[in-house]
Amino acid sequence: MRALRIAILTHSTNPRGGVAHCLALAEALCALGHEAVVHAPDPSGGGFFRDAAGPTVSVAATPVASTTVDLVRARINDYLRHFATPAACDFDVFHAHDGIGGNALATLRHRRLVPGFVRTVHHVDSFSDPVLAEWQDRAIREATRLLCVSRTWADWIRDDFGVKAGIVGNGVDLTVYRREPTEADGALRERWSLGPGPVVLSVGGFEERKNTAGIIAAFARLRERHPEAQLVVAGGASLLDHSSYRARCRAALSAAGLEVGRGLPVVETGPVPQADMPALYRVADVLAFPSWKEGFGLCVLEAMACGTPTIVSDLPPFTEHLNRADALFVDPADPDELARAMTAALTPERRAGLQSAGRARAAAHSWRACAERHLDAYMACARAKQEPIRA
Repeated sequence: MRALRIAILTHSTNPRGGVAHCLALAEALCALGHEAVVHAPDPSGGGFFRDAAGPTVSVAATPVASTTVDLVRARINDYLRHFATPAACDFDVFHAHDGIGGNALATLRHRRLVPGFVRTVHHVDSFSDPVLAEWQDRAIREATRLLCVSRTWADWIRDDFGVKAGIVGNGVDLTVYRREPTEADGALRERWSLGPGPVVLSVGGFEERKNTAGIIAAFARLRERHPEAQLVVAGGASLLDHSSYRARCRAALSAAGLEVGRGLPVVETGPVPQADMPALYRVADVLAFPSWKEGFGLCVLEAMACGTPTIVSDLPPFTEHLNRADALFVDPADPDELARAMTAALTPERRAGLQSAGRARAAAHSWRACAERHLDAYMACARAKQEPIRA
């Protein structure tokens, strides 16, 4: 197979699961001999949230303080300006990982600047705004080839669009996410003043899709048995507006008498640097990830690789790629069941079993294998580049 030049488009330079996926995928593709360049709009000018072992492009973007529709429109236009010339489009393959990049590439195709594009659908949101909903559909409908990270969303694409999508999965870097503690673990404990615990970790910020309110309700019950328990809410960088749900969560915390702050029952870290994530997983006694909707749940693999017992929703996609021994499965609508799972994850025998099975499950998912599963779609699009573009 000849080496390919691949432009990978993601929506942000911030530490979100989809962005982490793009960077790791590009690194694996480069290790296979291809040139994969990750692009993202970068209004801060600070670059990606971590250094990458491969080329990246921070696309010039203007800060937007307005509605979500205005923000998404601005980011699509940022991409259109960046790829406005044939020289900027000198790639064999274009690969969008979200609706922003997908809409930009669909427009560029109509302008005859690109022959087509691959689109990975990580998950599909439910938008009440018809403009956002149409952009989301267009970025799927006009793609040349579709990929998904789980069978759940491939089935959804088949049922809603009548198109077959390939399944590429996810990966985890076992050289980064390891069980062995480092000096960073103690430094992180001190930075956030984490006590003896137990420490429950939630990744994704205060977001309805992540079921943060359910985690808070379960954690309040756990505190009745473990008064020293702390809940760490990490992440939260998002293009979408979650302010109303965040207010609901803060009200629930206040009603439960749970204060938020460094060294307090609930610690909100905000976005966490990539270099700190392995330590954060290791200092946590359990990862609570009972999401309502996920593309795959990349942080579950990362936590398992670090030896952290994990709680997930008894729903796809978790039920696709995890066995019952790998994690504790719960009904995301039942805080009592989630609280019992938190307690179960702390018992030595159950904990040891989850750690052993979780590490084995993480080891079965490599970024190299994930990258290799992309190559058929890439080659199909690369061949299309040699054919006349049809409007």
